[in-house]
Amino acid sequence: MSLNLTAINNLIDRMRGRTVSFFSRGNQTWRRIALFLAVVGPGIITSNVDNDAGGIATYTQAGSAYGYALLWSLIPMTIALYVTMEMCARMGVITGKGLSDLIREEFGFRSTFFVMIVGFLVDLGNVVAEFAGVAASAEIFGVSKYVAVPLAALVVWVLVLKGTYRQVEIVFLVACVFYLTYLFSALLSHPDWLLAARMTVIPSIHLDTGYLVTLTALVGTTIAPWQFFYLQAGFVEKKVGPRQYPQARMDVLFGSISCMVIVFFIIVCTAATLHASGLTNITDAGEAAKALAPLAGKWAALTFAFGLLNASLFAATILPLSTAHVICEGLGFEAGIDHKFREAPAFYWLYTILILVGGGIVLLPNAPLWKIFIFSQVGNGIWLPIVTIFILLLVNRKDLMGEYTNTVTFNVIAWVTAVAMIILTFVLVGQGVTQWVKGTPG
Repeated sequence: MSLNLTAINNLIDRMRGRTVSFFSRGNQTWRRIALFLAVVGPGIITSNVDNDAGGIATYTQAGSAYGYALLWSLIPMTIALYVTMEMCARMGVITGKGLSDLIREEFGFRSTFFVMIVGFLVDLGNVVAEFAGVAASAEIFGVSKYVAVPLAALVVWVLVLKGTYRQVEIVFLVACVFYLTYLFSALLSHPDWLLAARMTVIPSIHLDTGYLVTLTALVGTTIAPWQFFYLQAGFVEKKVGPRQYPQARMDVLFGSISCMVIVFFIIVCTAATLHASGLTNITDAGEAAKALAPLAGKWAALTFAFGLLNASLFAATILPLSTAHVICEGLGFEAGIDHKFREAPAFYWLYTILILVGGGIVLLPNAPLWKIFIFSQVGNGIWLPIVTIFILLLVNRKDLMGEYTNTVTFNVIAWVTAVAMIILTFVLVGQGVTQWVKGTPG
């Protein structure tokens, strides 16, 4: 039987072509993964850092007071978080400028000055809340706040002062991983996973005031105006350009989803323990960690407390950074971690002042920490609608964004989200003012 050499050669050529095609596709896949890993960071970090001391306190209150009933809100909140943050990521990537820069250039110095002043005051209140979270979690581990807070302030100050952007970003990404402690807290609490899953996809809406206020607080603490400035500055400082926009968008999407997954575990943990045991009036994350010990065991309490400490340290680093970026960009000063102190003195002095004042207030005897926390909530409520409208006006400017303006569908989603946020934050402001007047936790 004779061999058909032509047929054999054709077969070999086809096999060689398929092999080359296979490895070529493999190389393209690895190239895409490598490109995503090079861009990843600002979206994941910004989304997760909002699970800070104030956020964890709100999620704790939601779980302890209403059990699994508010889990349904996490899906629309994920969409709202992604939509608002994606617009900022897109502006940073396409224009190469921070949000304060764009507001100053497009709307003038008066608008920028108002944004800066409100941002400074609100973020100062937020920084105080983060150091209060450090103090509360450290005391669970037997460490006095007079030791923990100064040490934490020194650590976050040195990290930013001495590190490069890439080094600091790696530390932040590692801090995001530690949020998984809330997964272990939830597992150790032995929740009803089937009920939790059902309540996540089936809305359970109540019209009583407490439920609506808690729902509003969940939205208010999940989407904060400082996030927009930090996220956009992060992509600009990382020099992410239009060609990397798809990877930047994936970074924001992954960050939005991972943030809400952590919120899910915190609510599930507190619902399965505190709510199930009738402890429905807990509004402080440190208090919740202590209460978990007799209900779910020592390790559940310790992992919850460690998560609070990690979140507070994380946010105590990033919030002052965001504020320094807002003010320095708005005034035209150099800003960014990759600059040395002598190259960006205003940036680093602002960062230092916020840490010193924020940590120092927590150490004052009888400091009105609850009123400061409420002030920061009210401030966020006032600041958020204003910043959101600026973002929507900017992202739809053809002369600024070119082909990257919002589509009609995206604009509808964005404006509905913005209007809903405005309504909800006004409710939150009203509740916050009421609590401020009363001087007691609501």
